[in-house]
Amino acid sequence: MELDSIDRRILEVLQKSGRISNAELSEVANLSPSACHRRVQRLEKDGYIRDYVALLDPRKMGRPTTVFVEITLSGQADELLDAFEKAVAKVPDVLECHLMAGTADYLLKVVAGDTEDFARIHRKHLATLPGVAQMQSSFALRNVRQTTALPV
Repeated sequence: MELDSIDRRILEVLQKSGRISNAELSEVANLSPSACHRRVQRLEKDGYIRDYVALLDPRKMGRPTTVFVEITLSGQADELLDAFEKAVAKVPDVLECHLMAGTADYLLKVVAGDTEDFARIHRKHLATLPGVAQMQSSFALRNVRQTTALPV
């Protein structure tokens, strides 16, 4: 399916205001409410809209510290990569895990309450992940820009 300018506008608005009513969205998209609803349903069905979520404030949730962890594994066998990925998916403090090309095998985005909490996460979870040979952690000092909105 090819996206037209109306689809792109709908996606743009929904990324920033996921709770907008269909009536308001139809006005922004310059469509009738029923036509707008059909388009949103099609965008959902075709997988352009993956999900609707509430974005929580990490500070209010007691997790103001963001740590980026580079992990190098002891090998590259499929079994080791699979075991690592299954185990890291179970660590609730890991918000993101990316398989990388470069110096590290994986890059993790971890949230913690503070440095002591991160030390606990490191000891209890990260250091026990299968195949970990080396880890390097970098603490974010300040969030300069963060968005969940993709360019459309």
